[in-house]
Amino acid sequence: MEKNQFRLADVILSVICVVFVAEAAAPVASIGNSQYFWWIFMILAFLLPYGLIAAELGTAYAGDGGLYDWIHAAYPDGKWAARASWYYWINFPLWMASLAVMCPELITFITGRSLGTFGSLVVELLFIWIVTLIACYPVCDSIIILNVSAVIKIVLALLVGGLGVWYISRYGFVNDMSARTFLPSFDLNSLSYISVIIFNFLGFEVVCTYAGSMADPRRQIPQAIVTGGVVIAAIYLFSAFGIGAAVPTRDISVDSGLIDAVSLMTGRTGGVLVGIVALLFLVTLFGNMISWSMGVNSTAAYAAERGDMPAVFARRRKDNDMPVGSALVSGIVASAVCLLGAVIQAVSPDSSLFWSFFALNLVMLLLSYMPVFPAFLALRRKYPQAERPFRVPGGPGMLRVLAYVPMVLIGLSIPVSYTHLTLTT
Repeated sequence: MEKNQFRLADVILSVICVVFVAEAAAPVASIGNSQYFWWIFMILAFLLPYGLIAAELGTAYAGDGGLYDWIHAAYPDGKWAARASWYYWINFPLWMASLAVMCPELITFITGRSLGTFGSLVVELLFIWIVTLIACYPVCDSIIILNVSAVIKIVLALLVGGLGVWYISRYGFVNDMSARTFLPSFDLNSLSYISVIIFNFLGFEVVCTYAGSMADPRRQIPQAIVTGGVVIAAIYLFSAFGIGAAVPTRDISVDSGLIDAVSLMTGRTGGVLVGIVALLFLVTLFGNMISWSMGVNSTAAYAAERGDMPAVFARRRKDNDMPVGSALVSGIVASAVCLLGAVIQAVSPDSSLFWSFFALNLVMLLLSYMPVFPAFLALRRKYPQAERPFRVPGGPGMLRVLAYVPMVLIGLSIPVSYTHLTLTT
């Protein structure tokens, strides 16, 4: 595809591909019916203001820099942008490694055969380097992968939600549905998964780095964020309802919850449907990593070109200007993490590598977003007359609420979630 051929539908699907995480509903459903309160609360208190702020900043500062550019524009003399770019980048290879360790298990669901330690490691490394290779080409070359992944994610969410509705129509609710169970729980287990919800709402700024492949980014970005945000909120709630209504809370596995949920709702631990779901789920993992890799690598290269990250991150391909330096370093780091994980698994077979890697990745990513919200307010104060194709509505007081509430939620969730997730692995 030629440059600037992203249609509005492509941008909306890219938002869904980046932000919506197919496996998100299962871990959160493990806390019981209080999950519904936390989903709705986080949609209103985090997803909505974050999406609006990203739409304004993404159209006012459309380009490859993403959140680094926003923070640097607000605080040019400080190191907040440099810190954020480091946190933002290192989260990616850690996340890629955490998803890589899920791939052998998914292949076992698909084929019915265990791969063993060596075979699993080979699959993990293949996953990492396929993503790394694709990341060396422009995002518009991967538009079919992103669109297909987004559609599959929607199908999986509708399938899980639909199976839940079918199950309760035949057998009724499997969990206690009394009113008191819907009250929010504030125990450590429940609070730890609030950060997982926040994590599953992040990524709008990634799509902003695709601006160079859009015909009219200043119009398409806010439209895609608003439309995609509404769709994402709806399908998260629907899939969460399906799992929460039809799967006993005690039986939900936080590692392979989506597959387990389908197995329990259909009464089959294997079979064609479970294999198809596992295959589709595997495809979405590639879509997740490919879409994020292009945004993260662009941000890291942009920061390196301004001296805030090592020069290797600034290396670009001469034929297409893609940030191959960042992509290769990410692939090397993710591979090293998986190799370390193989050693850990050999010593302690019962350890959960997914959550071990994911906990650290989660903290790094959340830390990178902390300066974005005060940067939004600072840019409004410093450049009140700057052109803003999309403006977050509201006066100064409302804007402070929209900025500080998400920032406080991130700040509160980091220590609780990291402590709990690492202790449970």
